Amino acid sequence: MKIIIAGAGEVGFHLAKLLSYESQEITLIDTDKESLGYADNHLDIRVIRGDATSISVLKDARVASADLLIGVTSSETTNITTCVIAKQLGAMRTIARISNTELLQYKEELQFTKLGIDELISPESLAAKEIELLLNQSGFNDTYQFEEGVLTLVGMILSKSASFVGKTVKEAGNILPEIHFIPIAIQRYGTQYTLIPRGDTVFQERDQVYFITSKGGDDELYKISGMVREDIKNVMILGGSKIGYKTTRDLCTNNFNVKLIEKDKDRALDLADDLPNALVIRGDGRNVELLEEEAIGGMDAFISVTGNSETNIMSCLVAKSKGVKKTIALVENMDYFELSHSIGIDTLINKKLLAANNIFRYVRKGEVVAMTKLNNMNVEILEFEVKSSSKICNEFIKNIDFPRSAIIGGIIRNDLGLIALGDFKIKPFDRVVVCCLPKAIKNVEKLFF
Repeated sequence: MKIIIAGAGEVGFHLAKLLSYESQEITLIDTDKESLGYADNHLDIRVIRGDATSISVLKDARVASADLLIGVTSSETTNITTCVIAKQLGAMRTIARISNTELLQYKEELQFTKLGIDELISPESLAAKEIELLLNQSGFNDTYQFEEGVLTLVGMILSKSASFVGKTVKEAGNILPEIHFIPIAIQRYGTQYTLIPRGDTVFQERDQVYFITSKGGDDELYKISGMVREDIKNVMILGGSKIGYKTTRDLCTNNFNVKLIEKDKDRALDLADDLPNALVIRGDGRNVELLEEEAIGGMDAFISVTGNSETNIMSCLVAKSKGVKKTIALVENMDYFELSHSIGIDTLINKKLLAANNIFRYVRKGEVVAMTKLNNMNVEILEFEVKSSSKICNEFIKNIDFPRSAIIGGIIRNDLGLIALGDFKIKPFDRVVVCCLPKAIKNVEKLFF
């Protein structure tokens, strides 16, 4: 694919990096000489210095033959304008990063597609949504929903008390009479090696395991894993950033009790006016005495979303030491994901990764509806829509020549999530959730052409 990325900031560079690994033809546009120079020296891509809203710059980037243009500069006005112009000049698809989440709320009403914008992406909104989902599934350290939750991806670390530790996948499946979940990826403790589980794969203590669950599957996992579903009601948020603001607003709407700590005086006053149902406190969240004064020990969850990754990690560790059940930290450095579980933080989230996951499905072949990458694991989760012409259509799963390094996690049929085993027959318009290692992606995509 020919892909143009407008904006060489954190999200743009990360996207260019991921896409260049996939041998895509990438052109990166930015006005900043230093950012472009770094990208040019580290990635196998073409760079153009200039304003992405300039018609001459877009023509220089060969926008007329572009399969995808992604506007991810720090200015949503620039991103929207770039997409509109690019579409008129012949770009096949366009995606604009926005910061005003109200635009998402009225997306259908405003009919952005008629303007030339196929998709709007808000990393801040994605992060806020991820946080709320993690709080609602408090026992898991990672989660993702397909089709508003008819199938859910959950991640957990297996404790000694889990009833299926030491058992094979097949043996674990016999513990419950009806199965509403299936393991799709395992990472052994202390390694970076990702396994796609098979029937004879043995679960081990401290494995990081990802499951796809249908309705009720999460309750079954709580039951047999020995985890306790914590009731989270009282939440402390550090940082009045866009993510902090949106998370606070959404949680208050859903009847959580929220304390929001913001260092900047003017920002704290603005937040207090805009968030009447939250308690906004002006102060430095790195101050342990302040956290103790605000009863951090009585919080069910602590979320740190300041602009500093180290502050977020350290404050979460303080919260954990005070007995807080659930901690979530926003980080910018992808390398920190390797440390999250070993240092004791429940979940790390990253805006770049969330935005990239959302955009990546437009790069994949076949009818990809949704896509996500697992934190610190070398696998992708793809949701394909089955066409009547697909090779996989009208076949039983056991008869499909499916790559060994991939697995079907579930099927969505008529808005119902199903855990599908070998005797399940794939039908047209089914949505199939697949977990696969990078080496299997091309072979999996061919099955859905």
